[in-house]
Amino acid sequence: MGSAKNKSSAERKARIEEMRRAEQARERRRRVATITASTVVVAALVVGGVILVRSQSDDSDSADDSKTTGKLVAGADGISTWKGTLSRNHVTKSVTYPVTPPVGGDHQAVWMNCNGDVYTKALKNENAVHSLEHGAVWVTYNSKAPKADVDALAAKVKQTPYTLMSPDEKQADPIMLTAWGHQRTVTGADDPNVDKFLEKFVQGEQTPEKGAACTGGLGQ
Repeated sequence: MGSAKNKSSAERKARIEEMRRAEQARERRRRVATITASTVVVAALVVGGVILVRSQSDDSDSADDSKTTGKLVAGADGISTWKGTLSRNHVTKSVTYPVTPPVGGDHQAVWMNCNGDVYTKALKNENAVHSLEHGAVWVTYNSKAPKADVDALAAKVKQTPYTLMSPDEKQADPIMLTAWGHQRTVTGADDPNVDKFLEKFVQGEQTPEKGAACTGGLGQ
């Protein structure tokens, strides 16, 4: 039993390190691309204009016709899963999500940094949802969560790429874990379901944009 547990822990640590290396490589490529683009001012302005037109078009369409349908359904394993379709339009307006914290839907074009980022203030849902689209797990808590649990979860998040953490006083339970299309409540930092959820959903099969960056977005 102990050997199997140690093997699982070692495999998880190796997976986390691999994701961290991949994220660092993507960040280096992003920086090189940014420097290169900055030397071609005219081309950058043209591309920026095209992107702006597309963004405005997308925003207009999504404002009139959101494709999100369905509801969050509780499972026997304690994980609630969205049954239906989650829209993925980029919008500039505020979005009214059917659940808190949201498990997906329309979102803003810029994501919250989610490379083990711990935020001390509530996040704008529209940015955090974009992080979920990139395969991040979002750990949230309210004032009912014990400080010891909050501190322990923060330490865990800081060591785990493709995660982020923030307070959310609007949520129903003290501590909740959210991935794109999935959500569950946990009893505390030592709840074994914390590691199980991270193992399954950090860059998991549910990820709409697997491998997309969790850096280079917004920080608090």
